Amino acid sequence: MNYHESLSAIVSVAEEMHQLGMRVSSHLKAGDLILVNGPLGAGKTVLAQGVGAGLGITGITSPTFVISRVHKASVPFIHVDAYRLLDSENPNLYLDDLDLDIAGSITLIEWGGAESARLSQDRLEITIDRSEDIRKVEITPIGPRWAGFSL
Repeated sequence: MNYHESLSAIVSVAEEMHQLGMRVSSHLKAGDLILVNGPLGAGKTVLAQGVGAGLGITGITSPTFVISRVHKASVPFIHVDAYRLLDSENPNLYLDDLDLDIAGSITLIEWGGAESARLSQDRLEITIDRSEDIRKVEITPIGPRWAGFSL
């Protein structure tokens, strides 16, 4: 597995998180997987909304209770919230049951841990640390697809 140099950003307000998502979206194409992790209220959904906006999609809300939503665009955007799967006996099985079209879509998974990472050797892993008033965002590009990635 190729791990490339991580990028870091400091985010003070929700609008900056949204803009970060839009910047990430400018690098995305079908088959891309983004895993976003951080505590409740960290800004994962706001980041997903920014990614969606960059893809021309509005109306993105957290899919916590439906687990996944497919947003139609020139390249479909799949937004998954795996939070409810974390405490299940077999999160891998439940994630597989979603029948995600990773290859034909851009897929963003909130709370995407090891069970989500196995879906693609090429992915962006985004971690949001909100232990202080500001949010520290670390983006780790993994795999050959992301060689040389920068924002």
